[in-house]
Amino acid sequence: MSDGKGSDGTSKDAELKALQAVLGAEHAAVYGYGVVGGRIGDKRRAEARTAYDAHRARRDELQRAVRDLGGEPQAADAAYSLPFPVPDSAAAVRLATDLEDRVAGVYSDLVRAASGARRGSAAHALREAAVRAARWRGGSVAFPGLAERSASSSAPATPKA
Repeated sequence: MSDGKGSDGTSKDAELKALQAVLGAEHAAVYGYGVVGGRIGDKRRAEARTAYDAHRARRDELQRAVRDLGGEPQAADAAYSLPFPVPDSAAAVRLATDLEDRVAGVYSDLVRAASGARRGSAAHALREAAVRAARWRGGSVAFPGLAERSASSSAPATPKA
């Protein structure tokens, strides 16, 4: 594959870019779950710990995958901005849901950019994030990984005059 393309025409550069984006999201999720773990109630603490461990494992896998494609894995930032204040357990649950939705979104991009085993692995990670988001939320969404589209779909179909 000297042309930089995968067997189905996917670009190695596009795949590497998508891997780096997923790695960045996993770094942010690991950080975010640190916040969730500090604020979540006792009843859901084990669930937060399991998600934290899953994101750490995915992060480590992604660092290897980036290296396998000849890239240098992006390092985690020292801190990440949270999308809203997290003063209590209810906010921690919302943050966990948001983290999973964001991770699912970048995994959907990797599914599109990758091929073969990496595409299958990305689809599996997307499913896991969607399931965790549904558990945190208490219900599912129609198209996991496309949260930004589901928010806009609730707008009226026709403009108001």
